[in-house]
Amino acid sequence: MRLTIFGASGGTGTRLVRQALERGHEVTAVVRDPARLAVPAHDRLTVVTADVMDPAAIEPAVAGADAVVSALGHRDTGPTTVCQDGARSIIEAMSKAGVRRFLMVSAAGFVTDAGDGPVTRYVAKPILQRILRHAFADMRRAEEEVRDSDLDWTIVRPPRLIDKEGTGRYRTAIDLNVRGGIQISRADLATGLLDLVPDDSVVRRHVSIAR
Repeated sequence: MRLTIFGASGGTGTRLVRQALERGHEVTAVVRDPARLAVPAHDRLTVVTADVMDPAAIEPAVAGADAVVSALGHRDTGPTTVCQDGARSIIEAMSKAGVRRFLMVSAAGFVTDAGDGPVTRYVAKPILQRILRHAFADMRRAEEEVRDSDLDWTIVRPPRLIDKEGTGRYRTAIDLNVRGGIQISRADLATGLLDLVPDDSVVRRHVSIAR
């Protein structure tokens, strides 16, 4: 399978690129600074230097892909439009290139639903939503961009991400938060993302994923 990955030099993106190559996929990693991509050269890896905010610049990188995965994120707590603007640009590039399958990493933290237990719903998430209000607002707007598109999208919502070794095990819930799912390793998130790529049952659905 031919995959194009945005945010490839980030914590999740790096693991996603590595695991995709291990599974035998052909990977195009889109980055702004190739020096930050901590993945060894590989005959099935193409590194493209481009600004994700420029649809014309990234269109060649998505052309011919079987699926596109966005692991874009924002590490600071201040106002941002990185995820929204990135999603809009990727959607435009994919539409022009005729590519349909799109997975975007979002967050479970700004969504409160029946999947959350009382402590999570009434204590943990209200605190988290105040601290990360700008990042979550950006994620929410990015999700709206994706839902408004005509792509075969899947929005993937993990809880807190940790940098531990992968276990290969995770739980998912469709259009609902994972009960008791408070964290997941970036490696296991990458595993779950790759498993979801060919899954037609999650097209135009929100998938929560947690340990």
